[in-house]
Amino acid sequence: MAYIPEFTITPLLLSEVEQVAALRERIQSAVVNIAWIPALQKDTRTRNVHASTAIEGNPLTLEQVRALEEGRELSASGTRHKREVLNYFAGLRHVEKTATKKTIRHADILELHRILAGEVMDQGEAGKYRMIAVRVGQYRPPPADAVSGLMFELLEWWNAASQQLSPVLSSAILHYRFEAIHPFADGNGRTGRALALWELYRRGFDIHHLFSVDEYYWEDRPKYYAALEGVRQAGEDLTAWLEYCAAGLRQTLERVWLRIQTFQVKSPDKLVLRPRQGQLLHLLRDHGSMAPGEIWKALGVSRQGAMDLLRPLLDAGLVEKIGGKKTGRYVLRNT
Repeated sequence: MAYIPEFTITPLLLSEVEQVAALRERIQSAVVNIAWIPALQKDTRTRNVHASTAIEGNPLTLEQVRALEEGRELSASGTRHKREVLNYFAGLRHVEKTATKKTIRHADILELHRILAGEVMDQGEAGKYRMIAVRVGQYRPPPADAVSGLMFELLEWWNAASQQLSPVLSSAILHYRFEAIHPFADGNGRTGRALALWELYRRGFDIHHLFSVDEYYWEDRPKYYAALEGVRQAGEDLTAWLEYCAAGLRQTLERVWLRIQTFQVKSPDKLVLRPRQGQLLHLLRDHGSMAPGEIWKALGVSRQGAMDLLRPLLDAGLVEKIGGKKTGRYVLRNT
């Protein structure tokens, strides 16, 4: 029995997909043969690892994840938390290396899970489909004896019919269906998000590997889980889930564009945006200009905290202050 996803191309979904396509083209044309691509790839990989492991409860901060990637020791952190992070780095590198693989088989899914879940499984065995019943909140995934057949149907769809869809849609469908099958005893969330990224890479959507959509899921985990649950409540209609994922990819690409600008500025020091700095740049883009008080209120930080965020952006030439000392406002600088 073939897997046939159910969804409707609504005006909202069509608009999101079109905006994603336009942003992608702008980014791809901007980064060809630019020397700073490796640095941006490294930053993206770190953000992806931090976000996807944090969704599952890993407490390591972005800076701690970055430290592990650079081979630095963490003074206080559990062995399992470190292993989850290092596994995910290895998993992303594996996905990047196999991005051009034309046909994905069971063995490929099992190998990815083995890399991601090795030594961090609460139950079951890494790299093997589950042999037990599992429960995710109120949801009971299919019985263990149905997993192999359902995964066969999903792989058949992924390797053939999915190619007729935009990768924006096919990656989201793959993400949901994998989570619904829940083929492993543990580690399904991380594996499902890695597979969605793999689909974008395979389809040539993210040639330079600069997109970290998992940050979007992590920043509002309740909304992420509600969007997944919403498909089941809608009788497996994926429309709202696709709208949610497309909006997330659009927001992700908007952030990528801002980060690209940080690497294009004429500054002796490379600037790696902290999450709140990325949020600040989005606020300035949306509002046009903001007074200091508006900034620290919107970010929920003190006046000094706002200045600590602003100063590197001012020094790098991304943001500038206009107006007088008392009436001055901050704006994005045209680069």
